[in-house]
Amino acid sequence: MKATLRSLGHRRIAGILMILALLALVPVMASAKVAPQAPVVIQFLDISDWHGQLDPLSVTIDGAPQNVGGASGISAYWQQDRAAIPNTLTLTGGDAFGATPPLSNYFNDVPAVKAQRMMGFNIDTFGNHNFDRGITHLQQMIDLAGAPTSAEAPGTPFHYVSANLANVDANLDGVERYRIFDMAGVKVAVIGITNPEAPSLVFPGSFGTITITDPIAGAMAARTDAIAEGAQVIVAITHMGIVGENSQGEPVGPLVNFAKGVTGFDIIFGDHTDEEYMATINGALVLENRSKGRTYAKVRLTYETTTSTVISKTAEFITPVVTIDPETKVQTPRDPAIDAMLQPYRDELANVYDQHIGVAAAIFPRGSNVERLGEVALGDLVADSMRLKYGTQLGFTNGGGIRSALPSSYKPANINLRRPGEGYREGPPYDIVLGDIYAVLPFGNQVVTRRVTGGQLWQMLELGVSALPSSNGRFPQISGFRYTYDLTPPAGASRIISVTLNNGTPILSDTTQYTLATNDFVNAGGDGYTMLNDGQGTTRDIMANVFADHVRNLGYIEPTVDCRIRSVDPAPLLGVTPAHRGYATTSLPVYFRAYPFTCSPDATYTWSFGDGGTASGITTTHAFTETGRYTVTVIAMNSVSTVTGTLGITVTVPMPLYLPVAIH
Repeated sequence: MKATLRSLGHRRIAGILMILALLALVPVMASAKVAPQAPVVIQFLDISDWHGQLDPLSVTIDGAPQNVGGASGISAYWQQDRAAIPNTLTLTGGDAFGATPPLSNYFNDVPAVKAQRMMGFNIDTFGNHNFDRGITHLQQMIDLAGAPTSAEAPGTPFHYVSANLANVDANLDGVERYRIFDMAGVKVAVIGITNPEAPSLVFPGSFGTITITDPIAGAMAARTDAIAEGAQVIVAITHMGIVGENSQGEPVGPLVNFAKGVTGFDIIFGDHTDEEYMATINGALVLENRSKGRTYAKVRLTYETTTSTVISKTAEFITPVVTIDPETKVQTPRDPAIDAMLQPYRDELANVYDQHIGVAAAIFPRGSNVERLGEVALGDLVADSMRLKYGTQLGFTNGGGIRSALPSSYKPANINLRRPGEGYREGPPYDIVLGDIYAVLPFGNQVVTRRVTGGQLWQMLELGVSALPSSNGRFPQISGFRYTYDLTPPAGASRIISVTLNNGTPILSDTTQYTLATNDFVNAGGDGYTMLNDGQGTTRDIMANVFADHVRNLGYIEPTVDCRIRSVDPAPLLGVTPAHRGYATTSLPVYFRAYPFTCSPDATYTWSFGDGGTASGITTTHAFTETGRYTVTVIAMNSVSTVTGTLGITVTVPMPLYLPVAIH
């Protein structure tokens, strides 16, 4: 009993002391309650449609060629961004691997996912190209992304989310609908969305038994569950983008439709279509970058913890320019750890892909969706290669299967080659290597030869132009025939006016049969070409091999557009590339030619040479009288558009001519 009383006495004393202590803390607690906590700033770093672009791109900025992006360069930029704001999430909206250049593609995209880990990605979702190699390969990439850090898995793990995949758990492990991150006490939910048309953009069966559900419903359901788990900021990473403009000049596309259909999102990141876009829709900041690291978005969100509200959102697009020292060939800025990781892959690849196969008079353009909007020189060249190889009447390939300009961003070991960008001898003309071919055609598709009726061909062409004026990967690049279309009828109505063989013989929409060379993806009904999915066709060589042989046989190629595809109304020029031949010296006139990206017979061309000289015409010559560096500009104009192309040229003193001297 005494022990009990003693215990009770101690408890009373302890209780009194606790009450006194709490009373003493009342002023402190009251002041803490009314004093506002500092707002929390959260930074988001986002790239779109990266496609394992491990090497920098060569792009023209303010009339000058620049190297932009690449894994090492972007990583260095992001290290600086995180140093400024450590409270950072790094993310992307799918297709960070798949349809990649040779440095990643040749090694089954392992280098791309390793680079993502080393670049500091936190989260990703799925686009159609993540499924290019099927479910088994995708699971291997998911496992590599999420593996604990080791020599085989450098960097830090990251994860995949998608909220609109049905039956995903029966096919893949390690995929969530969303993931919540604690960002300095603020819970941020990131919800992934896969593009609904993705299964039609890959080979049948590549999704296993996964099906795509409505992205808006999936996103809203995931948002509800995330908020129930305490999420305070809601972010979506979507594989949807901008595909064009409406009649009022307003950007349109699945990204805009998604943003208009959901509510309660703070940021919506787009992807997939190589367009730069930023807007506020339904209170959400909505944005998309240029593809392959051409730009990245730096977004800063400020969350006020005392009111539990987002009080500001700002965003800017960054062009991650990198420079290469002409002497040491060292890039600035760079991430040495990523460079070291990639070097063994480069060494192995050089033995396979550095073989010189031809010369290009100028760059064959690809990008900004030109190959998905109209006939391009590279599409003509690819379609010709298939038709001529197998002697068919028709050649047909989808523009979306062309993945790179020619020459590409592939980096051969031989720095004496003439290549775009820094680190090589200056062109044009440019040296083409085998790696370029596999950058243009990375999928491993095979050529298929078969017979089609005139009726089937008309159906194919109607489908091919059905998305215009918006871009779409199904747009046909053709060989052996020509067609004319009219965009006046609405999408879904008949737009094809006429189809003829090259010799002018009409191809009617009837049962007459023609021989066709196409790729196995289109022949299997891919990109919506279901009229070909009838079990017919003979499988031939790898498409890239056929294309390489064609370039090798030609030797010298020019990016001319043959005007095989015409619009009733004048189509806008999508770009123009100026080029010159030979050495530029003060002794001889220099030959120049303009290469329009798309067919425009009515276009006019005006030149200025940077020294006060001018000229006109698609081809011209100009003599420079002084040595130095000049920027040559060509302006191409037709009745509906004007585009400008620039070319840097160095004019030198001619080499002295030494005549042999006879010695008596």
